Amino acid sequence: MDIRTRPGTGTNQEAVRRHNLATMLRSVHQAGRTSRAQLTSAMALNRSTIAGLATELEELGVVRHSDPVTSPGAGRPSAGVEVAGEGAHVLAIDVGVDRVVVGRVGLGGRVLARERRRIPSSPDPRQVGDVVAELATATEACAGGPLVGIGVSVPGVVRRDDGVVQFAPNLDWHDVAFEQVVADRIRHDVPIALGNDADLGALAEHVRGAGLGVDHLVFVSGDVGVGAGVITAGAPLSGAGGFAGEVGHIAYDPEGLRCHCGNRGCWETEIGAPAIARAIGAPADSVATLGAVLEDYTGDLEALRVIARHVGRGLATVVNMLNPQVVVLGGFLAPLHRHVGPDIVRTLHDSAMQAPGRMVHLCTPALGADSVLLGAAELAFEPLLADPVGVLS
Repeated sequence: MDIRTRPGTGTNQEAVRRHNLATMLRSVHQAGRTSRAQLTSAMALNRSTIAGLATELEELGVVRHSDPVTSPGAGRPSAGVEVAGEGAHVLAIDVGVDRVVVGRVGLGGRVLARERRRIPSSPDPRQVGDVVAELATATEACAGGPLVGIGVSVPGVVRRDDGVVQFAPNLDWHDVAFEQVVADRIRHDVPIALGNDADLGALAEHVRGAGLGVDHLVFVSGDVGVGAGVITAGAPLSGAGGFAGEVGHIAYDPEGLRCHCGNRGCWETEIGAPAIARAIGAPADSVATLGAVLEDYTGDLEALRVIARHVGRGLATVVNMLNPQVVVLGGFLAPLHRHVGPDIVRTLHDSAMQAPGRMVHLCTPALGADSVLLGAAELAFEPLLADPVGVLS
């Protein structure tokens, strides 16, 4: 999101002040550290107003003054503003196919504490909720500031308006009210929001990762299955019901294998974790941890090159449809790219239309394995960023 947000024209002075405080906090949160001079330019306000807003946010405990910052170009260093250390924070919960990760995340996207635990195959949602609650308690044990929100990522189709996971095939969940499951176990009076893992990976990489400053991005996530989060014109693309991005179910080969979605020959049947595990001779029980298997893989690369060509051809369809500037390959697709990236790129360029194929840059997540976790944190921070006074006063 561009920090060059102009002040609003609220109905009164108080509304304008709160809007400006929100704009400044969002700017500092995204930058981590900036200067009053940069904020003055970005927000089109005078220096005394910026100083007053910074002081008010400091009193709320969300920013602090820092050493002077030298802005790009000529000029003297300006007073610095940075996010507060152990102030307001959120819980970010990343539910995977075989594990749960819970992080206490501070402003600026800093993971302050983290807990992780494996979960059984096809777990009951209540079991997962119990694990989440235990990890959340451990993560919050040494918290030094207020908890302001909880964000949850799941590898499935999420109905955002009520937090229902409509379909998470690799967890075998159908119409699970997981937001309520979490709320019943983590008894904090803070907002809880759920999102799809790929959507949240795209959000985090757009805000502070490989897509920083990029308005058109696709984050393709490999977590047993394959999905995508899409940023277009700087905003998430969710579709009419929030189901956009199911690229794993592109009709790829009409004569191919039956997919768990019920169709035949989906792209996921060729590049999903089970397909890669079969191709490299990995045991069936390694599917959920395929990323780690690929990180350590030293076998014949020809099997991976075959998969790479399937990845490249499917990505060509994605690129032709969405014309992104950047495609980020997350999950097990990141180590696959490190092994056979040139093969993926070559096939993508050979299969895509020339113009969009030439424009796109293919990369792995700048945030590493934390893309989805930090995306859940961004989701949880949104109420605070929209109105810090309302949340903290």
